Amino acid sequence: MIYANQAGTSWPKPPGVVEAVQHALGAAPTGNAARFRAAHARVARFFDLPAAERLLFAPSCTAALAVLLGDFAWREGDRVLTSSLEHHALLRPLQKLTWERGVAHSSAPYRPGAPLDLDWIEGELRRGGVRMVACTGASNVTGELLPIAELVRLAHAHGALVLLDAAQTAGLLPLGVAALGVDLLAFAGHKALHGPLGIGGLWAAPHVPFVCPSASCEVGGDAGARPSPYPGFCDVGSVNLPAMHGLAAAMDWLDGLDTAQRESPMRLAAALREGCRQRPSCRVLGGDGPHTATVSMVVDGLPLDRAQQHFVEHGLVVRVGQHCAPSALRATGAVEGCLRLSFGVTNRDDDVTAALAALDAAVPDGR
Repeated sequence: MIYANQAGTSWPKPPGVVEAVQHALGAAPTGNAARFRAAHARVARFFDLPAAERLLFAPSCTAALAVLLGDFAWREGDRVLTSSLEHHALLRPLQKLTWERGVAHSSAPYRPGAPLDLDWIEGELRRGGVRMVACTGASNVTGELLPIAELVRLAHAHGALVLLDAAQTAGLLPLGVAALGVDLLAFAGHKALHGPLGIGGLWAAPHVPFVCPSASCEVGGDAGARPSPYPGFCDVGSVNLPAMHGLAAAMDWLDGLDTAQRESPMRLAAALREGCRQRPSCRVLGGDGPHTATVSMVVDGLPLDRAQQHFVEHGLVVRVGQHCAPSALRATGAVEGCLRLSFGVTNRDDDVTAALAALDAAVPDGR
């Protein structure tokens, strides 16, 4: 069976990850504090985080985004800008802010090949009142990479903060926070970072007005004392120490890969994207430009309710549906959903050949 749903959850996990989880599960609790510090330091080093003490752990990227947006020091009338390609893990907390705290949210227009309209962003920044630009590093639907470095420079020039949802890029592409300059970061451990399920994280730069009462076990002192934003065992609930150690082991493995290995998922996706575009029955979502290892399409003659089983019958695990990103589907004109294949470092050239053969079998005259 060929696994082509790496953008959902990476599999198989690399050597050392399962063993690290098992070791942490079986180890005496008296060593938990030291194990927490070691795994925490490893994750902070992987992302090159300034002020590493501002790194907190959460059960997922979704939980991390909820905490980041919920505990940020919003003022009524603040504005937030996003792309039109966001996952609902980002959009739902923003929607709640508009209902409950008077925060306004606007999405930049989308067009294939230009997933984030920087001219529109700059125009909105010039209008004033934008407190934050919150953006995915790459669409989990089209695979298009968003111009985060340019966005950071533009937002900072107008006094706005940048929140990066790195669920689709962390582990797949280099992400040095110190160099990139984002102000807030959320990530998932189980996708391209190759860690286990049940671990994600969030980081807020020291200048960000962010205090995290939802991530504190105790405030200490008076009942009204200000909670600390620093990490501890109860970050957004009791920290998943076995998953932390699995994630740290995955990062060790990732750092040992050479450039060709790290880039192979994007190379395979580019080959699949080109092969699909040569087939008239396939409409590939997204335009030209840099992409992750994700390829999504709508296939004439292959209804979505039949696509998943068809690919299983041809030996491939794929993902079909709305991918938790209805906004992105509306932007790309695939409102009902799409077929998505995504690759990782364990996929091979033959997997692309098999995927194209499965498409041809579904629509024999679609070439």
